[in-house]
Amino acid sequence: MQKSTVEVSQEQLARQKTAMERVRRLSESIPHQPLAFVDTYGCQQNEADSEKIRGMLSVMGYGFTQSESEADVIVINTCAVRENAEHRVLGNIGALVHTKRAKPSQIIAVCGCMVQQEHITDTLRRSYRHVDLVFGPQALWRFPELLEKMLTERGRLFETAEEPGVIAEGLPVRREGSIKAWLSIMVGCNNFCSYCIVPYVRGRERSRRPEKVIEEARELIAEGYKDITLLGQNVNSYGRGADYGVDFPELLSRLSELDGSFLLRFMTSHPKDASEHLFQVMAESPKIARHIHLPFQAGSDRILKAMNRNYTKARYLELIDMARHYMPDIILTSDVIVGFPGETQEDFEETMSLLRTVRFDALFTFIYSKREGTPAAKMEDGTPRDVIQARFDELVALQDAISAEKHAAFVGKTLKVLVDGETGDARYPLSARTNGNRLIRLTGAPSAIGSFVQARVTDSNKWSLFGEIL
Repeated sequence: MQKSTVEVSQEQLARQKTAMERVRRLSESIPHQPLAFVDTYGCQQNEADSEKIRGMLSVMGYGFTQSESEADVIVINTCAVRENAEHRVLGNIGALVHTKRAKPSQIIAVCGCMVQQEHITDTLRRSYRHVDLVFGPQALWRFPELLEKMLTERGRLFETAEEPGVIAEGLPVRREGSIKAWLSIMVGCNNFCSYCIVPYVRGRERSRRPEKVIEEARELIAEGYKDITLLGQNVNSYGRGADYGVDFPELLSRLSELDGSFLLRFMTSHPKDASEHLFQVMAESPKIARHIHLPFQAGSDRILKAMNRNYTKARYLELIDMARHYMPDIILTSDVIVGFPGETQEDFEETMSLLRTVRFDALFTFIYSKREGTPAAKMEDGTPRDVIQARFDELVALQDAISAEKHAAFVGKTLKVLVDGETGDARYPLSARTNGNRLIRLTGAPSAIGSFVQARVTDSNKWSLFGEIL
């Protein structure tokens, strides 16, 4: 396992800038501005990657469209975490054969985690002949030269070789919106949870230099972004294996000291690396959201061990108690998997017990999805699907009841919230987020969008709050 930071050299980046300039000249040589369509699946890290893709396309002279048929270049940024997502992506890629037939010059590119799997690459090569360019996450920074090759040489190009994860500083970024921003602080993952394909497709952990993260954060604040989310597969291991002398709590503390009106969030945290120091830093700064997403995945120690999560139920509950000690008002969200291979009714009851003890504000619930190439894919499981579905439904019903009760407790309170958009609902035309990342739908004027305001909560349901701007 390589631990040293691998950074793209200035010479390599200069080559990409030169490629961008050559493509821009090609774009300017045609009668109309070429258009691009970028479609993103999966996590926030994929969203951040797509912002870089749009940034590079913009520098290369492309405008943007939401119509596949209008696009000269289509980029599908994929997710490999769940089987359903892969099937949906493949279905949508297959449908693009019609746009390619109507517009033979169209370039169709597929990138992201999904294509870093050999069986998916083989499927695209064999059965999706209309796909021109395929590249994995580690090759994203080379997108300009790959696109240039497509434009000048045509043919098909597959760039999915195994290579270390890299940090490429200085790539252009085109963000969607002007209020919220993703800020990647690291790439890759070293955890190898037995059910997860991410370490195999995104490579080992690489942390950006703290001064680069702080510089980008300062730029975002100057541009008016109010809600900044720090991203990493496991932000709590930021800086590990590097010689920066800065861990995640220290980075978070330094960022919170920047001038300006903004709120910092982060995800995702792994419980094995969460620390008391982290909770202390969160409690000390009003610029750090009182919210932590801390996936527990299962409440059974036996299943946690099979998942290779490296903590116990007791340790997880200790962390929750510690977080609430420093921040009694903290909002807690989490992930849980039902139906992991070999899960018994007793194991499931341990998970339900944890839910009743912690009482999360919200929960992201999943039925186990077999991922080819992971250790869990080889584990035997004879549990009938209807039993797994019944357990899943029972868990969701419990969490729905807890969420509804938690949200009802906000009614009558006044909260500071960030108004971030419009809902299209005449009754509550504005959407906003509380400090703890709870969705609140508001009455009020569109002029409030982009501002922190005081809002009184007047109603709630299991999904969100409702209120009025004071």
